[in-house]
Order: sequence, then C-alpha cells, then structure tokens
Amino acid sequence: LTMSKKVTGSRAKGEKPDALAALQAANEELRAKLTDIQIELQLEKTKVSKLEREKNHELKHEQYKSTVVLTELKTKLHEEKMKELHSVRENMLRQHESELLRVIKIKDNEIQRLQALVNALRDGTTDKVKTILFSEAKEEAKKVFEFEKVRMQQEIYELKGVKRQMEEALTLAIQADKIKAAEIRSVYHLHQEEINRIKRECEREIRRLMDEIKLKDRTICTLERELGVQAGQAERLQLQKDALDEQLVQFKEAERHLGSPKRELPFASGAGDASDHSGSPEQQLDEKDARRFHLKIAEMSAIIRKLEDRNALLSEERNELLKRLREAESQYKPLLDKNRRLSRKNEELNHSLRRMDNKLKFVTQENLEMRERVGTIRRPSSLNDLDQSQEEREIEFLRLQVIEQQNIIDDLSKKPVVETFFGYDEEASLDSDGSSISYQTDRTPCTPDDDLEDGLAKEETELRFRQLTMEYQALQRAYALLQEQVGGTLDAEREVKTREQLQAEISRYQTRIEDLEKTLEQQGQIKQMESEESKLKHDIQDVKDQNELLEFRILELEERERRSPAINFQNIPFIEGTSPLQVYCEAEGVTWLQQIEVTKSALQQKMLDLENEKDLFSKQKGYLEEELDYRKQSMDQAHKRILELEAMLFDALQQEAGAKMSEILSEEERETLKSAVEQWKRQVMSELRERDAQILRERMELVHHAQQLLFFGHSFAKQLEKVGYCLFSVDWLEDVSIISHNVRMRSSL
Repeated sequence: LTMSKKVTGSRAKGEKPDALAALQAANEELRAKLTDIQIELQLEKTKVSKLEREKNHELKHEQYKSTVVLTELKTKLHEEKMKELHSVRENMLRQHESELLRVIKIKDNEIQRLQALVNALRDGTTDKVKTILFSEAKEEAKKVFEFEKVRMQQEIYELKGVKRQMEEALTLAIQADKIKAAEIRSVYHLHQEEINRIKRECEREIRRLMDEIKLKDRTICTLERELGVQAGQAERLQLQKDALDEQLVQFKEAERHLGSPKRELPFASGAGDASDHSGSPEQQLDEKDARRFHLKIAEMSAIIRKLEDRNALLSEERNELLKRLREAESQYKPLLDKNRRLSRKNEELNHSLRRMDNKLKFVTQENLEMRERVGTIRRPSSLNDLDQSQEEREIEFLRLQVIEQQNIIDDLSKKPVVETFFGYDEEASLDSDGSSISYQTDRTPCTPDDDLEDGLAKEETELRFRQLTMEYQALQRAYALLQEQVGGTLDAEREVKTREQLQAEISRYQTRIEDLEKTLEQQGQIKQMESEESKLKHDIQDVKDQNELLEFRILELEERERRSPAINFQNIPFIEGTSPLQVYCEAEGVTWLQQIEVTKSALQQKMLDLENEKDLFSKQKGYLEEELDYRKQSMDQAHKRILELEAMLFDALQQEAGAKMSEILSEEERETLKSAVEQWKRQVMSELRERDAQILRERMELVHHAQQLLFFGHSFAKQLEKVGYCLFSVDWLEDVSIISHNVRMRSSL
C-alpha cells in the first residue's frame, strides 16, 4: 500500500507541470491570436480611414465639378439673354429707321405741295404788286436787321465781359491752388528731412545703446565668473583656516600638558635636568609651528580684506551701471517728445490736404456751374432765327451729354484710389479680359464659391462695358447725323473755336488731375513715414525692455551679494562638469521662465496683430465690393442717360422740317476719327489689363508675406515650448537671444 501511494503521488506531481505547460502554451496561442486580431483591426481602421478620405476627396471633386457646370450654365444663360436683347435692340432700331424714313417722305410731299402753291400764286400776281411788296419787305428786313445787329453786338460785349471775369476768377483760383500746393510740398519736404534726421539719430542712439548693453552683458558674465572663482577660493581658505584653528587648539592643549610636570617638580635631581634639556627642542618646534600658523592667519585676513575690497568695487560698478541706465532713460525722453511732435505735424498735414481736396472740388463745381450759365445765356439773334437757335441749343445739349459720357467712361477706365491700412491702393476696374486671365493664373487661396462669384461679377462688368461702348458708338453716329442735317446753319469758325476751348479745358483738367495725383502720392508717403515712426517706437520699446532686463539682473547680483557675504562662506559641493553659475541658474530658473512667458506673450501679441491685419484685409475686400456696387450704379445711370439721349435724338429728328442735307466731314476725316477711337479703345483695354495684373500680383505678395509671418510665429512658439523644459545654461540663453533677434528682424522686414 505504501508503495502504491508513493507511485500515485509521483504521478500527480509529474502531471502538474505538464498541465501548467499546456496552459502556458494555450495562453501564448491566445495572446498570439489577440495580437493578430489587433493588427487586423488596426489595418481595417486604416483602410476605413483611407476609404473615408477617398470618399471626401471624391465628394469635393464632384462638388467642384458641379460648381464648374453651374458657372458654365450661368454664362450660357447670360450669353443667350444678351443675344436675345441684342436681336430685340436691332429690330427696334430697324423699326425706328423705317418710321423715320416714312415721316421724311410725308414731309417731303407736303413741302412739294406747298412749293407748287407758292409758284402758282407768284405766276398769278402782277409785276407792280411784286415790286411794291419786294421794296416794303426789303425796308422792313433792313430795319429789323439793323435793330437785331445792335442788340446782338451789345449781348456780345456783355458776354465777353462775363467771360473775362470768369477767366480772371479761374486764373486766380488756379494760382491760389498752385501756391498752396507749393507750400504743402515745401512743408512736406521739411518734414521728411526732419524725420530722416531723427531716424538717423535714433539709429545711432540705438546702436550705441546696444553696444553698451553688450559690453555690460560681457562685464556681468566676467564678474559672475570671477565671483564663482573667488567663492571657491574663499571656501578653500575657510577650510584651511578651520584646519589651522584645530591645529592651534591641539597645540595649546599640548602646551598645557607639557607645562604641568614642570610646576610639580621644581627641585628635581640631575635626571630631571636631563629631561628638561631633552624637552627644550620640542618646545622650540611647537613655537615655530605657532609662528607659522600666525603668519597663515595674517595671510588669510589679508585675502579676506582683498575680497571685501573687490565686493566694494563691484558695488561701485553696479552704481555706475544704474547711473548709465538713468542717463539712457533721460536721453530717450526727448526722442519720444520729438516723435509726438512729428505725429501731430502729420495729423495737421493730413487735415490741410483734406481741406485742399474739398476746395478743389468746390472750385471745379463752380467752374462747371459758370460754364452752364454761359451756355444758357446765349439767345436767338432774331425772330427768323428761332428755329436755328433751338437747333443749336439741342446740338450743344447733345454735345455736353456726349462729353459727360466720355468723362464717365474715362472715370470707369481709371484706377480709383482706395485708402487702406498699408497706404493707398490703386484698385482698377475689374472689367477687362486681362483681369480674368491674370485671376486664373494667380489665384489666391479661397473657396470655389468665392471664385464663382468673382468670375460672375467680372463677366457682368465686361458685358456692361461692352454695352456702354456700343451705345457710345451709336450716340456718335446719331450726333454725326444731326450735324449732317443741321450742317447748313452751323458755322465752321465757331466749331473751330469750340474745339480749341475744349482742348484748352482738357489740358487744364489734365494738369489739375496731375496735381491731385501728386497730392495723393504725398499722402501715401506720409502714411509710409507714419509706419516708419511706429517702427522706431517699437525699437525704442525693445531697448527699454532690454534695459529693464539689465536692471533685473543687477538686482539679482545685489541679492547674491547680500545672500553670500564676504566672510561667512558655505562649503557647496559641485558636480563634475558644472560651474557655480549653472547651479545658480538651475536654482533661480523661475526668472528665466518668466522671461520665456514674456516672449510667449509678445509672440501672442504678434499673432493678434496678424489676425487684425487679416480683418483689415477682409474690410478692404468689403470696401472694394462697395466700390464695385457704386461703379455698377454709375454704369446703370450712364445707360439711363444714353436712353434719354436717344429719345431726345428721336424728338429732334421728328421736329426737323426738311432742312438741307450737307456733309461737314469728309470720308477721310471720318476714317481718321474711327481709327483714333479704335486706337483709344485698344490702349484703354491694354492699360486695364496691365493694372489688373499688377494689383493681383501685389495682393498675392501681401498674402504670401502674411502667411510667412504666421508660419514663423508658430514655429518660434513651438521652439519656446520645447526649450521651456530644458536645463538653463548660458549657451541656452545665447540661443534664445539669437532666436528673438531673428524674429524681430523678420517682423521688421
């Protein structure tokens, strides 16, 4: 039985490790399966994320395709509508021409009938009645002619006097404007010279202060190193002094022990005398050691005095540094006062420029009113010339309308000047073919909806510009027809005079426009000077911050002197490869963390400034959209005026009573005029394309610059967050100063 029990126990013991091994193998298999399942799950997750990304990409692509199709459909619908309108317009013009021909035929028939009646009456009358009536009519015509001649001469003299007065007033106003412009230019040049001088002085002062700050940093570093060396020497001397004190105490105790047996045995035998003689050399050695220790103590006291003198010199240097800082602050105050005075002068110049602009607008309005008065003063010469005077008035009115249309088209083709945060931006009208091309090539990062809206707005402006040009050509044709119909009553000399007057007015207005452009350029330069002044203020603020940091470091040195006096040094164990300055920096790391927080807050402020600039860009976009709406409204008003002119033309053609048709202009002159108009149109279109391309390039550069600033700000913030958890050392401080200097240089650029 005992043997069987032993066998069964041994079998159970042998089965247990087998079961444990099987369980471990099963666990390992399960773990392997779990890892495989986890890997498969991770792969499926990655596949799902890839599929989601592909789906999102496909959705975006389809959305973009749909937007493109929508734009194409809109353009097609717009083109179809414009074609329909053009066909309707052509039909209306044809109907109008047919009606005009019918009316002319009816009136010609009536004139022929009346001429036949007059001829019949002439044939029936006698010769006597003819002569009597002819003489009476001749006398009456002479009297009326003389009376009208005298009256017209008086009116001509009056009109000449009014014209002279107006010309004198205009010359006086122009001279006053020129004088004021010259004064403004002189003040501006003086102001610019003063700003340049102040800028140079500020740069010199800043360079000098930066050099002084660098020298102070170097001296502080050398003083800290010397302090560390002196602290080590002082600790070593303190240890030597403690060892000497212990040796002195031991020597005094030994002297006491040696002196006690001499007093007990004063009258000893010869053996005692021998012992005294043998102890005398030991006493001499002890006295030598005592003298040597006293000399060492005197040397230690001299070294301690030297260290105290060194501390006094350091305190004097600190006081000198504080005095220099106060002197630098006193030197900054006049610079700040000068900056304030310059800003006030800038504001005064801006106010004066605004006043001059208002005066120029008022003078131009008065000039236009006087011209309108001169046009309305003219009266008919006689009762027989009433029809001619009415026709002349209508022709002059039509001329004025055509000139106004030309001015409107010139204003639309010119670049309007818009005041922005960065100065003055010349925004050209977005109604040219080159603008669409440059927009497609130089696209800013925006959504496809914005692109579609901009493209539709450009197409609308282009179509309206084409409509205006077509209507302007139609007006020119109608005006030429009017001149042909009323050509017999017009005077060639008067037309030459009017042309000369118009050319003189055009030259005068061109000079005035140049003066206004110069004033606007001066305003842009003033804005640039204000930006430079703000940069100088920022530089002065940076120098002040550096001075505050120097003061803070000086206060830290004072605290170190107060905490570590000249004599009571402590034995501080240093790790190998570390200096006392590094240990101090690690112990006083809170101050450096504060500096990092200050730099971080400055970077956050720069980020806020960039966001503000982004808001300003959006505001500028809103202003440009408002300007586009205003241009559209002005184009609609021009279209209405063209329709009114067409109606007036129709009325004038209906009121025409069969006047003789005579051509004033020859075919060669007409061809030259057509070629000049086409050349002008080509020039305007090319200028518009160049201006649009230039403006888009400038905006792309501004956006690229803003993106670079944002990228540098984010990268520097990340570097600071990484560096904030590292050990504080002198090399790290130098790296931080280099990084901050690079960021300032980039922000200034």
